[in-house]
Amino acid sequence: MVPALGRGRSLNPHGLFDRASAAVLGAAQQQGVSRLVWMSFFGVGETFESATVTQKTMYRTMLKRVYASKEIADDRIRASGPDWTLVYPTALTNGSAKGTYRVADRMQMKGAPRISRVDVAAFMLQAARGSEWNRRDAVITG
Repeated sequence: MVPALGRGRSLNPHGLFDRASAAVLGAAQQQGVSRLVWMSFFGVGETFESATVTQKTMYRTMLKRVYASKEIADDRIRASGPDWTLVYPTALTNGSAKGTYRVADRMQMKGAPRISRVDVAAFMLQAARGSEWNRRDAVITG
């Protein structure tokens, strides 16, 4: 299962991510799904420490409620039954796939890193099909 939810331009998630994670995990359990690749956001949880000063300022102010909802969802997924991968992309673009991106458990950021949604989707599909990223966080950037 590979859910990738967004909040659009809203700065208030209205509990979207924490509610969605509960629903997805419930459905996964009911259907016997054993693999979950969940897209989070860079800056949520432990990835916050690797963010630039500018990113940290945005995460603490404008995106505070969105990131709090995402952190609840991420914690719930880590505590769940299925083998999970939490994917933490940097700023998403609508650009075409480059096919070249960096992915690691942790990554120090510089500047304003971006990655296309298409490249993130390709990585998520790869992670879902393999076991290399089972029960791991994956920070991904272009």
